[in-house]
Amino acid sequence: MTTPLLYILHSGQLFGTERMAVRTLCGLSGSFDGILVAPPGPVHAYAARCGLRSECFGSAAALARYLWRALRTSPDLAVAATGLSQSLMVIAMQALQGARVRHLHIVNGGTGETPGYGRKRLLNPFPVGFVAVSEFVRDRLVAHGVDSTRIAVVENFIEPAGVAWRPVFREPGIRRVIMLSRLDRVKRTSLLLQAVRRHPELGAVRFDLYGSGKEQNALAAAATDLPNVRFHGFQPDAASHLRQADLLVHTCPEEPFGLVVLEAFAAGVPVLVPNAGGAGSLVRPGDTGFHFAANDPTALGRALCELRHASPDLLNGVAERARRELSERFEPARQAGRYAQAFGAVA
Repeated sequence: MTTPLLYILHSGQLFGTERMAVRTLCGLSGSFDGILVAPPGPVHAYAARCGLRSECFGSAAALARYLWRALRTSPDLAVAATGLSQSLMVIAMQALQGARVRHLHIVNGGTGETPGYGRKRLLNPFPVGFVAVSEFVRDRLVAHGVDSTRIAVVENFIEPAGVAWRPVFREPGIRRVIMLSRLDRVKRTSLLLQAVRRHPELGAVRFDLYGSGKEQNALAAAATDLPNVRFHGFQPDAASHLRQADLLVHTCPEEPFGLVVLEAFAAGVPVLVPNAGGAGSLVRPGDTGFHFAANDPTALGRALCELRHASPDLLNGVAERARRELSERFEPARQAGRYAQAFGAVA
């Protein structure tokens, strides 16, 4: 009988963390009977489209009831959780029922040091393994006191098969830039607006921003004098617009990973990211993408201006090498195998 695997999310949205949970369950389908457990939101429909079962909980009490039943039914259970409170609840239920649980806490970072990394050390006394989605995340966990011997680094991955490839570049330069991101302060979206405003040459480039967040209204108001910058809000299929762009820009210098960078790799779209954080580590500048100096709108503007005149050979070569990187370094079966090994380490 296949061991049940509950992947418990703290959000029901459809950002990188949620999409990655679904992909991980699909990748582990040969080893586990996966069930996505999450609050209400679009991730449930996404899981269903991928052929996965999902359970919806609207409160902590509802999740506790579900876990109690799951542990009674399957005393040998595997659990992956992204929220600290969910992991602590699993630990409590496990103790009450005397169940055997292979428990991984998945660390995708977050919007702040304390909630994203610092509080994770509360799990140190318990038999829980940690999965960090990048070396950047691992370093932050260790800096905050998490037991380094229990951290496995398993980078995110996507399945590139079936992803529509952007037509090859035949003319020099970029003309349309896309950004897919939450519009929160930590994402530093304002850097892009500052860069466009400081470099009049970029008025000839169209910028399409997809995403929602606390800063959405303020950013849109700040861009009223920039008619070439358009805010489209949250769209579940935003990634499908990638192949219509010439470049993906990512501005967050503290990004734990940057799944959208891999999605751009898969679509054949060059990327421009900060030279810091998890996103920066995904790109070899000039080879699989481009860097700009983190937190510097002038540097971002200069990089965009240079790419306005980049040769088709440069842009096509970067896109091709990035796609090859995706199929080697981020190969789904290989990464799913690392998850299986991490579960085995906490058996």
